[in-house]
Amino acid sequence: MSTADVVVLGAGIVGASCAYHLAARGRRVVVLERRDGPAQGSTGRSNACVRAQWTDPTNIALSWGGIQAYRDFEARHGVDVGYRPFGYLLLVPEHRWDDHLRAMELQRSMGVPVSAVTVAEAGERIPLTPTGLAGATWCPADGGVDPHLATTAYLGMARQHGARVLARSPAVTIEHRGDRWAVRTPDAVVEATAVVNATGGWAGEVAGLAGLTVPVHHSRRMIFASAPVPDRSRVPMTIDLTTGFFIRGENGRLLMGYGGSHEPPVYNDSLDWDWLERVMLAGIDRFPWLGDLPMDRAASWAGTYEVTPDHLPFVGAMPGAEGWFNACGFSGHGVMQAPMAGLLVAEEVVDGRAHTIDIDTLRIERLCQLPGQPPGQPRAGAAELVF
Repeated sequence: MSTADVVVLGAGIVGASCAYHLAARGRRVVVLERRDGPAQGSTGRSNACVRAQWTDPTNIALSWGGIQAYRDFEARHGVDVGYRPFGYLLLVPEHRWDDHLRAMELQRSMGVPVSAVTVAEAGERIPLTPTGLAGATWCPADGGVDPHLATTAYLGMARQHGARVLARSPAVTIEHRGDRWAVRTPDAVVEATAVVNATGGWAGEVAGLAGLTVPVHHSRRMIFASAPVPDRSRVPMTIDLTTGFFIRGENGRLLMGYGGSHEPPVYNDSLDWDWLERVMLAGIDRFPWLGDLPMDRAASWAGTYEVTPDHLPFVGAMPGAEGWFNACGFSGHGVMQAPMAGLLVAEEVVDGRAHTIDIDTLRIERLCQLPGQPPGQPRAGAAELVF
């Protein structure tokens, strides 16, 4: 038996950020991770991209705050987490152009260096077929980070503030005893006044151990890599919003992918090479040269999203469960939003309510059933995603 102020469940990038921000606020923190080490689940298999191009102020603030945290990480903490501003280029179809111009103005009002570019200017960054496009939006600060470096950096700083990180320690049972939570692992029991559920796609199962309902499930996503193509490897992260196909350059290759709504809600990190045909069909009309692109099976991989019913995360206190806090369900955006998620969860735990950003649209209460509304459906007014 050991005691703490907060037990953080999960040592992915969100859990690591939560652990650091809580420990930095003076809380005694224990992190329990079911795997052999940190960032071995969705974090380590992510595309690890960060973007501030969203349509609602909450997600803009979360993601732009995350980008700035990664950008300034080395200056503030002395650790390089691999932030690379290779930029995001969103190719916008004609019927969505006005909406994206309005979103761009909102982003700019919040400090994001985004601009509109013509289809011809977009074509200078990546060769494309312009059919059906009204233009593109471009943010040079968007880019990527190294998820392993960022996760281990947060955990290292948490340890410097006294946090303990226990690997191979899955939660087996979780009980609420008076004003404390008891989390049992195969080797120990940790009691704490607060629990943070940062277990990604396993968040629903973990919450179930405590008798709580947190609707999060896994959804596989696959990244296909080309063989080395140095002449095109500097392509920014480019998303064709007509289809959802994306492509970007990295380390002399091109990485690409498309969709995942067909995936069953189970953990699966195996690569289905047959899915490449669907990926190519989604991208080849816009980028005809894909048909001649050599691919590399060994450099491709698969991971999972942690998905909620409305594809927005659950952040904040759990109603009816004193001391339980959610930080899960980021639906493919955990890496970009982890820095701010950790800060906000620490504010929820220590100050009683998050205040740096208003997170009411991210609280699990948004999925409460309303008269005439099917259970589990998002409430009207839930934030709209860019894609």
